[in-house]
Formats: sequence, C-alpha cells, structure tokens
Amino acid sequence: MTNRFRRTLCLGAASLLVMPAAIAEEGDAPWSMADEVFGEEAMRHSRDHLRHSHGSMNTFYVQAERFELQAFDDEDVLLLDGNAWYGGDINKLWLKTELEYLPDESDLEEAEVQLLWSRAVSPYFDIQTGIRQDFEPRGRTHFVAGFQGLAPYLFELDGAAFVSTDGDLTARVESEYELLLTQRLILQPRAELELSAQEIPELETGSGVTSLSAGLRLRYEIKREFAPYVGVEWQKAFGDTADFAKAAGEESEAVAFVIGVRAWH
Repeated sequence: MTNRFRRTLCLGAASLLVMPAAIAEEGDAPWSMADEVFGEEAMRHSRDHLRHSHGSMNTFYVQAERFELQAFDDEDVLLLDGNAWYGGDINKLWLKTELEYLPDESDLEEAEVQLLWSRAVSPYFDIQTGIRQDFEPRGRTHFVAGFQGLAPYLFELDGAAFVSTDGDLTARVESEYELLLTQRLILQPRAELELSAQEIPELETGSGVTSLSAGLRLRYEIKREFAPYVGVEWQKAFGDTADFAKAAGEESEAVAFVIGVRAWH
C-alpha cells in the first residue's frame, strides 16, 4: 500500500475513532439541528447513510506489491508479493501471498499464503493473527501473530512471528519508505529481515538471524494504480543458514537487477 493511500486511510480512521463519541446521541447538537427544519423522520435516513459511509462501510483492496524479475548472475527468479483485504476501518480480513518461480527450471521454489484477521489498535497500527500455509519448499502450516502499520516519519512496518505445526518458531520484519522525487517518480528503499529461534535442517535454516535482503526500486506512476519500476536487490544469508547454502553449492550472498511492476485496485 502506498504511503499516501495509507496515510489517507489512517487519518480517516483517526477521525472516525473520535466522531462517534461526539454524535452518539440523536438529540445532541449540532448533529440533530437539521431535525428542526426537516423533521426527525426525514433526517434519520441521512444520518444512517452518513454512519455507513464514514465507518460502517466495508471496502475491498487488492495489490501486487512486487511483481518482478530478479536477475542474478547464475539464475533468474520471478517474484510475486501480493495482498488483498476486505473490511471496514477497524476490522479487516487480509490475504497475503508470496511466490518465487524459477523460469529456467520451470519450478516453483517458494510459495506461501497467509489468511489473517486484522484489527486497528490505533489510527496507525493494526494487529494481525491467523494462519500461514507453505506449499514450497515443504508443505507446512503456521500460526501467525503480527502487526502492520505506519511508523513515525512514514516508514511502513510489517512484522510477524510464525509457529509451525512442528513447533518451530520463526519471524519476519519488513520495512519500506517512499521518497517522492517528483509527484510520479518515486524511490523506494526496502529491507526484510528473517529470524529463527532454532535450527531447522529440513528447511536448511539456522538459528538466529537467518537472512537479510535490502533493495532500492525506482518506479514511475503512469497512473497511481500502475507503476513499472527498476531496481537492485542485495540478499545475504547468515550463520548456519549460510553454511547450509554453501553445502548445497549455492551462494550465501548475491545481488540482483530487478525489473517489475506495482499495481493496485
């Protein structure tokens, strides 16, 4: 979600958290002053419509956050990082997905889907809980508990802890920022950190900080809803995770050129 769109939603939610207290009573002025002119019955429909459109109305949003080709020295990766939600200002149902496909091998390397219930706990942050299903590299189910929101200085944060049905505890934290070079040309730094409470040999994952990826993407918004971009992505594995990668003949550190598109509706 763009910072501008999220900021608009947050400011709207902040006003809605305050408004019901001020207009809770039908007879309170100035909420009911039009009754003296048009009558209470005539204004009841207008008040119900206003409540619905300013807090009670459910909306839908879908976004391809990153749909891109990452070109490494030894292979290409096609990545889809998308999300969608349905709900109101306070409660939403979220769907998040991340897929990694290897075009050269015609193989799906990673695939996960999260179904989350999200509740606003402040004008700027939601808490989220639900389930995550991994399809690749191994079929696994996780319980999810996390947060998502807009930190001071407009940094977007998304963090979650995952407990698998095997009892493994992992976590992931993502952060993004948008620097508007012009009204349409936007530079976006992004970082993602992954952690694990224990070693998971079947997933070639060590304990502690397992990996870090950081990148810069420069996009041009042809429309607000559609923006192609180019960029660079740096990825590095740490500790035992790096050792697992080397044992499998893979690099523990890599840089990729990125080209993709970001879209929302």
